[in-house]
Amino acid sequence: MSTTAFADWMAATQARVENALARHLPPAESIPARLHDAMRYATLGGGKRVRPLLAFAAGELSGATPEKLEIVACAVELIHAYSLVHDDLPCMDDDVLRRGRPTCHVEYDEATALLVGDSLQTLAFQLLAGQPFGDPARQLEMIALLAHASGSRGMAGGQPLDLAAVGQALDQPELELMHALKTGALIRAVLAMGGIAAGASAEQLAALDEYGSHIGLAFQVVDDIL
Repeated sequence: MSTTAFADWMAATQARVENALARHLPPAESIPARLHDAMRYATLGGGKRVRPLLAFAAGELSGATPEKLEIVACAVELIHAYSLVHDDLPCMDDDVLRRGRPTCHVEYDEATALLVGDSLQTLAFQLLAGQPFGDPARQLEMIALLAHASGSRGMAGGQPLDLAAVGQALDQPELELMHALKTGALIRAVLAMGGIAAGASAEQLAALDEYGSHIGLAFQVVDDIL
């Protein structure tokens, strides 16, 4: 694929995911309106959509339908959005800006931001559970993968390691473990989910997992340096 073709594919996929997220998020005016408005504020209109792009790339290797990949992409992006809202809270990183605008707890309030994160997380699993993927066992596997990657042995488990490391010098194994949990677990999961949605073979899934472990670490290292 040429550079131009890749850029076109990336732009089209990002637009497709943005539209899908807008459809699946509750309307801003529906009760409780403030919470729903804040959910849309925290999710839409920003971000590189790296994880959805990886979901589509993995799924397209084995011919998954765009409709199935949309659900996978949205579910993982909702988990990512929830993690950013919670990471920004005063009890965590205490950030006031995200993607060039006020963070969710600054724009609304801390209680709303906490509930936004909770609601985005549960919506992700609602989407995965509600979409007919054709094979119930495959669907359960994707749900379990996302839950594991999001929990204490994945993304959530990486955050206390990150908080404890503030002002500390970590050696390479400690740094790699933190990144593998905080960022790498969700990236590996989305690649696997895209492959599973497409009915990828065991060999293809193993290759996607190896790729995910490397790209997840590289992504976090570059993000930390920036």
